[in-house]
Amino acid sequence: MSPPLNERTSRRSVAKGGVAAGAGSALGNSRVLAGDASADASRRVTTDERSPITRKFRRIAVEEAFSLPEVAKEMQKIARGPGESLDLPLIRGIYDGAPGYDNLNFLERLLDIEDRRLKEMDKFGVDMHVLSLTAPGVQMFDAERACELATLANDGLAEVISRHPTRFAGLASFAPQAPKRAVKEMERAISGLKLNGFIVNSHTNNEYFDDPKYWSILEAAEALDGCIYIHPRAPSDGLKGPLRAYALDAATWGYGVEVGTHAVRMMVSGVFDRFPKLKICLGHMGEAVHFWIWRVTFMNNRAQRSGRAPKTQLTMEEYFQRNFVIATSGVEDPLALDYSIKKIGVDNVMWAIDYPYQPTQPAVEFMDAAPLSDGDKAKVYHRNAKRVFHIAAQQDD
Repeated sequence: MSPPLNERTSRRSVAKGGVAAGAGSALGNSRVLAGDASADASRRVTTDERSPITRKFRRIAVEEAFSLPEVAKEMQKIARGPGESLDLPLIRGIYDGAPGYDNLNFLERLLDIEDRRLKEMDKFGVDMHVLSLTAPGVQMFDAERACELATLANDGLAEVISRHPTRFAGLASFAPQAPKRAVKEMERAISGLKLNGFIVNSHTNNEYFDDPKYWSILEAAEALDGCIYIHPRAPSDGLKGPLRAYALDAATWGYGVEVGTHAVRMMVSGVFDRFPKLKICLGHMGEAVHFWIWRVTFMNNRAQRSGRAPKTQLTMEEYFQRNFVIATSGVEDPLALDYSIKKIGVDNVMWAIDYPYQPTQPAVEFMDAAPLSDGDKAKVYHRNAKRVFHIAAQQDD
């Protein structure tokens, strides 16, 4: 078991940007969570001053990553250790300067929430980021350390939101490795910290939410009316074989395969019969699940008749319509957006950037140019996000 984190690390020290000792020069040089209560007031500028792009709609981006120095320090340890996980190439690039990531400055932008990020939001007229701890979150740590880091991340997130309530909302982390403690943290995050939903990075120890050991987590999310955003990480051991080559392990292909597999396992296993009000969000234009859903439904019906799959109350397409919403993050394809809206309904589609891994300006220009009615564009840009993630009216003034 890992030693406990420094108990003297407080929400105040996290918010002011204290980097844990020994985090390394890459961490020590980053500006983190700096700012004070006056920051919002100083940034309340007119639409024309804030953005060079014509502004007609509020913009809430729902898949926007952040990190904390304490989490980054622990991720650096993983980056420098042995392992066969396909998450390691990206982790080593972000946290340990592996070749290929030299000019991307992902870590700097993940840690700097209240300076560079807000300036970029202002420049392109983005009103709010729904923040979530960057992948793979706390899911590569032992259970004890994962729980500690989830608590720390949620406290830091709530602190930032309290200083910028009109600019940030947040999705809470939890440690699936310890389901009972995860449920307690989920309850604290929603009832105590007033966060807006949950983030999980697909598989945990190569396991998925169809496994009954995780059902207490799903029960809590349903009871708290908190949407779970299933974000990608590199494929589980059972999927990774042919994805090792050609950078297929990550966003090129592996991320979508991994999360799509997770989502389909939940549907075909009957999870949503047990938790009918559970809401799941998939990013990257739904990880393509709805593009395949007709065939998934057809073949699952056949598998149910032959006894190879359990009987379910609804079809796979009906579950996707009822229990899932999607975000556009990182897919700026007008045809994909058009299909998504036609297939699952405009009320189930939300806009996202995928900051800092995707640039802001193209994401804004893509949605501004989308051939939608004003009412539908308002839904995708902000109204659906406010509903799904319970963003209060006063938080989005």
